[in-house]
Amino acid sequence: MTTRYRVEYALKSHRRDQLGLLAVPFVLRSQPTAVYQEHSLMLAAVAADTHQRYAEILRDVERLINDHIAHQKAGTADKSKLKQLVPTVGPFFTPLMLEDAFKYQDQRRYISRRRFVAPSFNDVRLTLNTAQLMGLVRGNKIRLVTFDGDVTLYNDGCCLTEENPVIHRILRLLRQGKKVGIVTAAGYTDATKYYGRLKGLLESVSQDDRLTQDQKNGLIVMGGESNFLFQFDQFSPSLLTYVKRNEWLLDDMKLWREEDIEELLNVAEASLRECLTNLTLPAAVLRKARAVGIYPLDGQKMHREQLEETVLVVQNTVARSDVGKRLPFCAFNGGNDVFVDIGDKSWGVRACQSYFGGIERSTTLHVGDQFLSAGANDFKARLACTTAWIASPLETVQLLDELIELENDWARKTI
Repeated sequence: MTTRYRVEYALKSHRRDQLGLLAVPFVLRSQPTAVYQEHSLMLAAVAADTHQRYAEILRDVERLINDHIAHQKAGTADKSKLKQLVPTVGPFFTPLMLEDAFKYQDQRRYISRRRFVAPSFNDVRLTLNTAQLMGLVRGNKIRLVTFDGDVTLYNDGCCLTEENPVIHRILRLLRQGKKVGIVTAAGYTDATKYYGRLKGLLESVSQDDRLTQDQKNGLIVMGGESNFLFQFDQFSPSLLTYVKRNEWLLDDMKLWREEDIEELLNVAEASLRECLTNLTLPAAVLRKARAVGIYPLDGQKMHREQLEETVLVVQNTVARSDVGKRLPFCAFNGGNDVFVDIGDKSWGVRACQSYFGGIERSTTLHVGDQFLSAGANDFKARLACTTAWIASPLETVQLLDELIELENDWARKTI
């Protein structure tokens, strides 16, 4: 796949995140210079000037966000300047220290030293992640961290094995007294299946003598986006125990009728079967208690375009149905499958917050890899808490290391 193809494909409307428009002013204010005209002193001067211009851009955006937050508090969010510029922008639960975040990332990615390559979407994404961490660390602190599974904690289709470096970072969160939730699309009613996917983490928590029992109980798994809750259990063979629905369902979730759930899944299944026929997909349909989807036949693989077409068709079909207007759902591309779940991760994260006694959205961080506006199941988590958009399990490790670094730096500054 060529670079040009990847760039053009990423710009398609169904894959675009409108805050990615922040990259535009960087491009407009970059000033490429010829290499043969430069020497070391000139390079340093140009880099310093570029750094200042980029920092000013982020400072202006930071002010826009602060203005939007002020309008949120006043109940007039629709009138903020940011809302006029980016109509799809959602709520902010903390300020974003964008200028400081850019300076932090520029020291690591040397963005302002580049002469011909303007700041990229990844530069902007990582700067936003850092700004969000700074907003949490300097504000109300983090009480709950939730993670997606595939591509966030482990590679797609793999498991969380004991040598995975993210495990030690999660143990550190638990030792700090933070709660941890794995909010995954994998929808199992059997705890042993989650044990198989998360064995390395669960065994490490069980064997860590530095964790108190209360800290160990701070680990939960929310499956099927928002449908099945399991809590760590030191005395269970699978190290997880199923939590009955009446112990964690939100009040609004208790209003979801079983007949509506069945009807929505019927509509979604019919749409999926039409896609199988129309796109000649090498896949089969799988119906679950709270989900329905398609998965590839043995040895087969579906193209990305086929998967995303299927997501968009099914999402549109269900959304236009009567039951789709009554009941929340999530249609997403899992990499080589497509599933429709009842509810979505905004409900899953909110249920985790409620289960731990009502943790506020401004003290919750969700880490995931799918934040595009269509066919991405982490996108809805933005409605429930602050978020960080990563692109690989390695980035999750780097994000958690960055978090502890920022926490330590801020603690020293506030002594």
